[in-house]
Amino acid sequence: MKIDILTLFPGMFKGIFNESIIKRARAAKKLKINIHNLRDWSRDKHKKADDKPYGGGCGMVMSAQPVFEAVKDLRSQVKSQKSKVILLSPQGKKLDQKLAQKLSKNKHIILICGHYEGVDWRVRQVLINEEISIGDYILTGGEIPAMVLVDTVARLIPGVLGHKDSNKEESFSAGLLEYPQYTRPAVYKGFKVPQVLLSGNHNKIRQWRTKQAKKITLQKRPDLIQ
Repeated sequence: MKIDILTLFPGMFKGIFNESIIKRARAAKKLKINIHNLRDWSRDKHKKADDKPYGGGCGMVMSAQPVFEAVKDLRSQVKSQKSKVILLSPQGKKLDQKLAQKLSKNKHIILICGHYEGVDWRVRQVLINEEISIGDYILTGGEIPAMVLVDTVARLIPGVLGHKDSNKEESFSAGLLEYPQYTRPAVYKGFKVPQVLLSGNHNKIRQWRTKQAKKITLQKRPDLIQ
């Protein structure tokens, strides 16, 4: 998968994709991430990529021209593939595991990080395939949501995680929160690992985990079951 990120603040991404699972995915060439400064496509002599809103009001609006030309250029680099253009926006569909799984099947994604008072509406009208939000709250811009989206989607790309079933038993993958996990020692400060996990009986372990996942989901996120 190739992901191109368009942002006014490329410095915010420094180092974020050079650690842990994403670093390994990039090294294995299963994931390619490019960070682009949207100002590089600006035709303004000062490289401005925003302007005052028509009709008045506070703040600035990201200009259509740099976004249109950036998306055109990035799409032209992958002519044999269909590019999916996503705007990170509070107005978007809320990101969840189901949506992440759907996005992970794309070969090329272009992420546009909104900022200030938003992006010129014509970008939404013409370029955008989907708007995505990471929650019902306001952030400074779309950069952090872009990081979240990349992290969520990247680990679902086949071969990125060490074991082929690693993401199948995680929270939300089966519509439930994950069951309790334990590791050595079997007893710590008087607290013991449940005996069933030490039994070696995989059928009983599977049943216990399912029961615990349902119990935790009912306690913490009953809306998932409803």
